[in-house]
Amino acid sequence: MSEDPNDWEDATKLIRGGLNRSNFRETSEPIYLTQSFTYESAAACDALFDAGTGFVYSRYANPTTKMFEDRLALLEGAEACRSTASGMAAIHVALSGLLKTGDHIVAGKALFGSCRWILGNWAPRYGLEVTLVDGPDLAQWENAFRPNTKAVLIESPANPLTEVTDIAAVCALARKAGAISVVDNVFATPLFQKPLQLGADVVVYSATKHIDGSGRVLAGAILSSQTIIDEQYRDLLRHTGPSLSPFSAWVCLKGMETLDLRVRRENASAGALADLAAAHSKVKCAFYPMRADHPQHAVAVKQMSGGGSVLAFDVGSREAAWRVLDALQIIDISNNIGDSKSLAVHPATTTHRSMTPEQRAEVGVTEGCIRLSVGLEGLDDLSRDLSRALDKA
Repeated sequence: MSEDPNDWEDATKLIRGGLNRSNFRETSEPIYLTQSFTYESAAACDALFDAGTGFVYSRYANPTTKMFEDRLALLEGAEACRSTASGMAAIHVALSGLLKTGDHIVAGKALFGSCRWILGNWAPRYGLEVTLVDGPDLAQWENAFRPNTKAVLIESPANPLTEVTDIAAVCALARKAGAISVVDNVFATPLFQKPLQLGADVVVYSATKHIDGSGRVLAGAILSSQTIIDEQYRDLLRHTGPSLSPFSAWVCLKGMETLDLRVRRENASAGALADLAAAHSKVKCAFYPMRADHPQHAVAVKQMSGGGSVLAFDVGSREAAWRVLDALQIIDISNNIGDSKSLAVHPATTTHRSMTPEQRAEVGVTEGCIRLSVGLEGLDDLSRDLSRALDKA
């Protein structure tokens, strides 16, 4: 009997999914660094353009990017996937394809800074109405829906304090209201949370993070039903051109081969470092979804199988936070996450800098907050580095 890839374990999907070898039967996926393609005849060219499938121009589709899309769709359990040039391109397209002037969006307040910029600065320019709610408060979600609500944006766990939203409950409310739900699943990764299984309509990723996993390329992805991809996103992607380069797609394909190993190791270390931070005398509070003291711990364990590689903690002031960051000797100061190298950052002056002080206060991003993305270094080394740095707070 032929193997059904849908029945494979995630670790197998990450290595074998979407593999499309050329006639040379190469072991590694081929990179098709080409802008366009040739045809046997004018009639064959006409037929491909008429069908709207196949490969005619790499802005539309490319064999290497298609392998990446097919592999990620298999892992996510989605009917279809389209790649983009970055995670923010994925967010932008995911919302733009669903909305027109006069439509209404509901989103959680706790979002990555660029996502807040899209909702607060970009959306109003095009006549879109936006309501922001406290993500964990289901009553606020329910009360926010209007007859013209067309889209919901959920980031869970949210950047940077790992706030968790009940995805199943909010998506059910969205469906009842006739809105399409979009979930940014980058912190959880496809290994620890499956939003489509929880009722989401669309899932987005910054593949720049864990999927590449080594800080090499920018990439993004949108996953959904074939109908939504075809009706809402296909032409938008085709004609506006936020396409992923074949080389970046290939890098992500190679990154996916070790995703299971990397993320599970990072997850284990992150849990241990969250406990270390929470117990330190200089730390006011620590945030990690799998800790029992996390505000949404019960929801996290219901919908996630792991807490992920990111934690956050508060040391009281900007001065204290900067002293901690400057004292780190192994962990780098950097605004990325999901890297094999451990990275720490001060969100108020970096990732969430575009938000006003009032907006940051609204979602708990204080001047003393530090976000830590845990990598693959030895846990004893990371523990010593973090403990020593916290002593300087």
